[in-house]
Amino acid sequence: MLQAGNMMPQVNCLTQFFKQPGAFLVLLGFAINCSGQTTDYKVHANIIYRFTKYIQWPENKQSGDFVIGIIGDSPLYEELSALTANKSVGDQRIIVKRLSESAASYSCQMLFISEEESRTLKRIAALTADRPVLLITEENGLAKKGACINFIIVDDRLKLDINKNNVLSRNLDIASDLLKLATIITNDNVIANSPKL
Repeated sequence: MLQAGNMMPQVNCLTQFFKQPGAFLVLLGFAINCSGQTTDYKVHANIIYRFTKYIQWPENKQSGDFVIGIIGDSPLYEELSALTANKSVGDQRIIVKRLSESAASYSCQMLFISEEESRTLKRIAALTADRPVLLITEENGLAKKGACINFIIVDDRLKLDINKNNVLSRNLDIASDLLKLATIITNDNVIANSPKL
């Protein structure tokens, strides 16, 4: 398993929590209503960016640009683009791209499927099944249906469901620190850390 590395502070309503290594561990414990919105995509963007510190891609995916694809018309595109401008994963420049739900293939390291496009998950999961693409979704139950990581809201707090089998089957390695923060989902049931954050 990977160990979490040092993280850089970000300028937003959560700045004070990113001043120390391991702040990501605290992030999930805070209410997502940081700026008065129902879903604060600044928080989603920060967490997705932090996944790059907790997920290891195969060596053949560690060159060229590090592409994060967004499917659907989500405010996450703007938030993630602003957050990752001039940032990199190792030597790879981070690029955020809007992608079509009906594309024939997906050339990216991470792929976020918005709630409005969640009906396409089964097709996209099958299309990318043999590739190291971290599938991220935001609708209850999708970690059992092909997603690797699924954002859910519980009691006005952002939580994660992680299907470790889906992650590992894509030749990705995931840090134990990240697994400890999530409810672990299998295709049959919940194994659950169900962290109290």
